[in-house]
Amino acid sequence: MSLEGKIEHVALSDTGKVREHNEDAIAAEMDLGLLVLADGMGGYNAGEIASGIAVKTVTGMVRDSVDRETRGMLDKETGLTRQSIVLRDAIARANKIINQTAQSQPQCQGMGTTIVACLFFDDRVSIAHVGDSRLYRLRDEKLERLTMDHSLLQELVDRGFYSPEEAERSANRNYVTRALGVEPSVDVEVHEHAVHKGDFYVLCSDGLSDMVEDEDIHLTISTFSASLATAGQQLIRLSNDNGGRDNVSIIMAHVIEPFPAQRSLLDRLRNWFD
Repeated sequence: MSLEGKIEHVALSDTGKVREHNEDAIAAEMDLGLLVLADGMGGYNAGEIASGIAVKTVTGMVRDSVDRETRGMLDKETGLTRQSIVLRDAIARANKIINQTAQSQPQCQGMGTTIVACLFFDDRVSIAHVGDSRLYRLRDEKLERLTMDHSLLQELVDRGFYSPEEAERSANRNYVTRALGVEPSVDVEVHEHAVHKGDFYVLCSDGLSDMVEDEDIHLTISTFSASLATAGQQLIRLSNDNGGRDNVSIIMAHVIEPFPAQRSLLDRLRNWFD
């Protein structure tokens, strides 16, 4: 089921004020309900190659798989829906391709990428990520981060060495403990959440989260909620005004109509006779 008309979205990317080229890659395929953002790293243009492989692989595998899967069906072993498994496996496949490319192409050695992706379906969303690219949700005027960074700093916060507030001010925020392409396999973190009408979802690279505090992200979305494009442009402007030390990419989505699971004729007939 296409979600065109159910979820409005905007996808923006900017080189920033310091970097010479943009190593982020983004895709918004609302006919699939899929949003993907990858933040590449590596020498020369290798980061750009890694993020591009990640986004292309995930988009292609989800497009090939999601319509062939039983929508909403739970996998008994993992407790995940088939959509979450497709998203997880697509990211794992991207990791393998990036790792193999880095091993076989000298100019790509050491490349990798973080990634965050979400797949909307049946009034739910599957969220998968690796690294420190993030996904936020604004619901009922409360901004909540739905992903936790795979970073050394986050591990120190989890162990009590830093408070979340101290972590936000730390200069050592970019040491990721997980990324695509670094090892032959990767642990993809996957979660599912219910989606409510009126929700805002924000996927971003650390070019935003390192430059703009969560409170300012919240305030910007709330202030410019009538126009996603304006809100996104303002967030990029804030990032650049605060130094623009990295590429900054943002995908924003606003749920304007519910998108429940489509029921079969047999299901509807059963309801008539219940």
